[in-house]
Amino acid sequence: MNVIGSRPTGWWRDRPGAMRELTAELGRFAARTGDEVAVIFDGEPFDLEGDGVEVSFASRRGRNAADDDIARLAGEDAEPAGLTVVTSDAELARRVEELGAQTLGAGAFRRRLEG
Repeated sequence: MNVIGSRPTGWWRDRPGAMRELTAELGRFAARTGDEVAVIFDGEPFDLEGDGVEVSFASRRGRNAADDDIARLAGEDAEPAGLTVVTSDAELARRVEELGAQTLGAGAFRRRLEG
């Protein structure tokens, strides 16, 4: 949601539409770069698939729900140094960096998506 919120596009009026748009952008990014891409959204799950993107929704509702799932996945990864977590949340960044993952701010990643 940090990447979606990095531009004032009115995304808050159509949250599912913004999620679909980001998923499509991530699919194009994955095809262009060959990177494995996963996204975890907050909110009520709905049917959302993306070519070349692993899409999931937070396993619970509430504060930091997706952040907790992201940190868990980073902790379970056999090679967390090969992961880049995109977030503008300082606490999530601290958590995953302690596990060995790299981080990239949402604005910087948005520029990569558009590049």
